[in-house]
Amino acid sequence: MKLASKRKVIQSVIGSIFINGLVPVVLYHLFLNHFSSFVSLLLATSVPLLDNLYHIVKHRKADAFGLFMLTGFVLSLLAFLLGGSEKLILMRESLVTGILGLIFIGSLFYSKPLIYHFAIRFSSNEESEQTDKFANHWEFPYFRFVLRLMTAVWGTALLVEAVLKTILAYELSTSAFLAVSQIIFYSVIGVTILWTVIYRRFAKTRLDLLIASRN
Repeated sequence: MKLASKRKVIQSVIGSIFINGLVPVVLYHLFLNHFSSFVSLLLATSVPLLDNLYHIVKHRKADAFGLFMLTGFVLSLLAFLLGGSEKLILMRESLVTGILGLIFIGSLFYSKPLIYHFAIRFSSNEESEQTDKFANHWEFPYFRFVLRLMTAVWGTALLVEAVLKTILAYELSTSAFLAVSQIIFYSVIGVTILWTVIYRRFAKTRLDLLIASRN
């Protein structure tokens, strides 16, 4: 990765932590002087949603994180309709990641796991070209093993994040949870991404050898 790209990624992560972590904590305490704890929490956690909606409108593209935040906000509204459960608002992201984790694990029971489709969708190559490439590689048992392992690891990581934050939602105060929740999220996702990058390089080298030996 080029230096400029690395800086862009770092700036993006720092900005995201600021918007999704620090700002909600500060606003929550400010709103407590005027509203109930539930309303303050709902308003404070709406900021990340508005930020993502702005980027969706600006770039005319709905990214995965934007949809993630939108789903979380829908769960917040559901909490309001169900009588104002603060815990449900705190756990809304965990509910989404938990559901995603179950989808990842569930896809292992289908012919092609979720990572197979994600790898094609987010490849830097043309989608049709990547589809043909993956179709050819799918003939190798090792390639199928790699994608299933990646899918299992991501599913497990998302479920662990969801369970951990759900426990903390009941053990910590609201302000403390808001302060640490994003740290937990980015730590789990960051470690999983790092493992994916390292393992992908190892797997690609071995797969290339298998392809070369067949040819």
